[in-house]
Amino acid sequence: MHRCQSVTGYMAHEPSPRADNGTITPTAALSAFPYTPNASMAALKHFYYDLGDKMWGIYGFRDAYHPTINYISNIFTGLNQAPITVMIENYRSGLLWDLFMANPEITGMVKRIGFTK
Repeated sequence: MHRCQSVTGYMAHEPSPRADNGTITPTAALSAFPYTPNASMAALKHFYYDLGDKMWGIYGFRDAYHPTINYISNIFTGLNQAPITVMIENYRSGLLWDLFMANPEITGMVKRIGFTK
């Protein structure tokens, strides 16, 4: 579930009949880069090249859009920009994961729960 601006206001969006009104959030697609690199890259190219300056502005991608009703949010949400940046860098270099895993408390916890690569 992801919260963002939509034509009906700020609300939660998820792929279920109960909460899907057709609004698409760049943060959801782009923060999944490490897990869905091909789909995330396709989304990024669509947002940037196809939707252009309607979707991209001074602070990055706008909060959301709804293609069926031609709605594009007029706001940029810093809280939603951060995961995009962090997860693209994590996909690109592994930096964030490496920094996180270098913490002794984390490595000990990961061992205790039986997590393996």
